[in-house]
Amino acid sequence: MSTQDFLVELGTEELPPKALKKLSEAFAQGIEQGLADANLQGTKTEIFAAPRRLAVRIADLPEKQEDKEEVVYGPPAKIGFDEAGNPTKAAEGFAKRSGVDVSEIKTGDNGKLMIELSIKGQQTASLLANIVQNSLDKLPIPKRMRWGASRTEFVRPVHWLIMLLGSDVVKGEVLGLKAGNTTKGHRFHAPDAIEIASPAEYEEKLRAAYVMASFAERKSLIQEQVTAEGKKLGGQAVIDEDLLDEVTALNEWPVALAGNFEESFLEVASEALISSMKEHQKYFHVVDSNDQLMPNFITVANIESKDPAQVIAGNEKVIRPRLADAAFFWNTDKKQPLENRFDKLRSVVWVNKLGSIADKSQRIAALASKIAANTGADTALAERAAKLCKADLVTNMVYEFTDMQGIAGRYYAENDGEHAEVCAAMVEQYMPAYAGDQLPATATGTAIALADRLDSLVGLFGLGQVPTGTKDPFALRRASLGVLRILVEKNLDLDLSDLIDWAIDNNWPIELKAETKASLTEYMLDRFSAWYQDENIPAEVFQAVRARGVTKPLDINSRVHAVFGFYKLEAAQALAAANKRVSNILAKQAGEGVGNQVDASLLQEEAEKQLAEKVTLVANELEAVFKAADYTVAMETLAQLREPVDQFFDQVMVMADDEAVRANRLALLSNLRNLFLEVADISLLQAQ
Repeated sequence: MSTQDFLVELGTEELPPKALKKLSEAFAQGIEQGLADANLQGTKTEIFAAPRRLAVRIADLPEKQEDKEEVVYGPPAKIGFDEAGNPTKAAEGFAKRSGVDVSEIKTGDNGKLMIELSIKGQQTASLLANIVQNSLDKLPIPKRMRWGASRTEFVRPVHWLIMLLGSDVVKGEVLGLKAGNTTKGHRFHAPDAIEIASPAEYEEKLRAAYVMASFAERKSLIQEQVTAEGKKLGGQAVIDEDLLDEVTALNEWPVALAGNFEESFLEVASEALISSMKEHQKYFHVVDSNDQLMPNFITVANIESKDPAQVIAGNEKVIRPRLADAAFFWNTDKKQPLENRFDKLRSVVWVNKLGSIADKSQRIAALASKIAANTGADTALAERAAKLCKADLVTNMVYEFTDMQGIAGRYYAENDGEHAEVCAAMVEQYMPAYAGDQLPATATGTAIALADRLDSLVGLFGLGQVPTGTKDPFALRRASLGVLRILVEKNLDLDLSDLIDWAIDNNWPIELKAETKASLTEYMLDRFSAWYQDENIPAEVFQAVRARGVTKPLDINSRVHAVFGFYKLEAAQALAAANKRVSNILAKQAGEGVGNQVDASLLQEEAEKQLAEKVTLVANELEAVFKAADYTVAMETLAQLREPVDQFFDQVMVMADDEAVRANRLALLSNLRNLFLEVADISLLQAQ
């Protein structure tokens, strides 16, 4: 079957730069899925995305669907024909629905009416418009817009549409536009219409019109140009991946240019200058060999100017007032100590019904002090850091540059002469901010980070603001994982139950709901599931540990990794099955009560004698191991019980007629089960 390349391009007003990459990928995936659903398959898919266009090119697309034979079954044959062999209404209806004459009905081997259909494949060109439209309808666009008098909706107004199959324009309409074969080049360099004769010439025709259609190619070029400009300045350009994607989405014909600003601005916190350049102007900053900010920036222009010096001068003129604002905020803020700003926090509501930011800071101080006392940290430093930790929220700097919260606080605390750990805690209170982020380095910062998150969790759960589905407006999942990470990765042997109690026992402006502790504990421990899933630890391993009701995250983590090691042993499944069997036996006898004293004189079978001896031996070995919480050694030792356990169940009847013998055997099994339960309920490891 002959094939043709397919090209679709949607021309629009400037698309949202932060969404462009995601939109282009989703557009291509939607088209591929639509083609797959239609049993059409190309050999290669290429994605193009620029500020004013989304495009996809698919190589070697069949010109039509393959013809296929299909068997359709209907009602049972006995109700399809009467005794005389004449078709009933059931057979006639079946034939009509299938678009054939009743004479074509047969009886299948399964006793049902059957029709063999020959389905002729449709021309690919007739299917493409619907496939493209369906893909566009499913794009992840949170808010669509209309333009002009049209009822059509898209993320931005659309102006042209190309759909080519080979050299032929596909007849069809998408988003109210009829397909054609003309596009537009760069808005200033080549604004006239450009005819695309075939999909193969798409890129080069646009390149000649000052449009680099490939997102990946533009991104690579921008990275090369920015890096080269940084080297020319005698430094190194710092290229943030998100900013690089955004700048790539803003430019069709990128040209990197370097500019300068006054060195006097370097007296301001470098983070503020970088924030101003990055967030407001989309500039890349430059650092020297000591990683210190240089008085330079690199911008990417969407034009090949005949006078680049004029473009640079314009950018320098724009950035100067931005940096001047940062300098003004910086110098003004430093005139007032952080401590003096605390009272201003009383007028800033944290969450309705839960008080002000000042109230929250006071609760953090009380909770951080308890955490510090139980982790060997300095309680006085924890209380001091708690009082200051939110004060920078009412500074000019943070009001203008929200991403400076914590960072500004650290600089201002240093300026005030605060203790080094207190200064560090201003930033560390927000760590970890995301998955994989670093943890607080200081003991004081650790106490504040834990206290802040626990206060938020207890307060919001106390209000009933529990995350549901995809809704988590207060980022409580992230807060929960942050607490768990800090406790586990910093080896803090603190009980989550105690921490939540301390947070609840605080000066709250409302009466917290009675079920707050139970629901919050359950919720936080559930976060471990995703944690271990990322580590490729089976869910049943965590559930086996969870069943023991342990609430110390560090202890839970130790148990999980020990059980995971056991899970991979050859003996694991056999012992898990045995534990399940023991658990079921003991559960059935729960009403009669099962003891734990084994009478050696009542041991009759050789297999039960060997098991009793081995259980006693292992119990003695594990006494010190359990005290040391060395769960890995414990599980390795328990794995030795596989053979005597297997022999016991092969050779011994647990529910013996003799009541004393039966009770003795149940006590033996209870002791066996309790040894494993010291670590986890391994009966939950049994393969389903």
